[in-house]
Amino acid sequence: MTSLLAAVLAIAFVATMLLASAIRILREYERGVVFRLGRLLGEKGPGLILLIPVIDKMVRADLRTITLSVPPQEVITRDNVPARVNAVAYFRIIDAVNSVVNVEDFLRATSEISQTTLRSVLGKADLDTLLSDRERLNEELQQIIDEQTEPWGVKVAVVEIKDVEIPSDMQRAMARQAEAERNRRARIINAEGEAQAAEKIAEAATIISGNPAGLQLRYLQTLGDLGVNQNTTVVFPVPMELMKAFGQAVDKPG
Repeated sequence: MTSLLAAVLAIAFVATMLLASAIRILREYERGVVFRLGRLLGEKGPGLILLIPVIDKMVRADLRTITLSVPPQEVITRDNVPARVNAVAYFRIIDAVNSVVNVEDFLRATSEISQTTLRSVLGKADLDTLLSDRERLNEELQQIIDEQTEPWGVKVAVVEIKDVEIPSDMQRAMARQAEAERNRRARIINAEGEAQAAEKIAEAATIISGNPAGLQLRYLQTLGDLGVNQNTTVVFPVPMELMKAFGQAVDKPG
């Protein structure tokens, strides 16, 4: 009687274990790739999944977006400037079967292809493009990586360059270049202002020269402006016509 009870308990235990191994529950963001005797049966889920114990095997696939931090890469730009660049990629599985069947480890494979593509693309760009045109480089990186991961059932949504580190000597050179550019712009603006002022002065001189009374009024106005600030020294402007008359008198003999 005792041996019979032990056998019944053993059979019940084995049946419970087999039943437990036959039942799988997949969440809404999970899919199961089922193999029966090594052959692909298909994609299952979400919800309750029934498997044949020992015969069926299931591999889970997570469909949520994965954040992949690309390790810093040493890059030589097209203009031979060394830089250290890191990036971040966002991708997710869109085909659970391909992510299991076509690649051994899709996460590691995506990371490796991201590093290789980052070095390749940024090595073709110069430093100014790397610093000022990141949006275009991000799009190019996303397209290239997405094309290579498509057979694995992986969709790369976004690739962003996070940080660009350049040598300190290059940073100082760029600062000097920016300062020189600002000085050049300031000189150009100053020269343009002088040219515009000269044009306006020439126009005013043309208008005043046509009316001697206007010239005299301008002369008196200048004298009034000199006394506004109560200066102790008053400078009287001498008309050029007077200087010409004085010169002609000196040139006359005797």
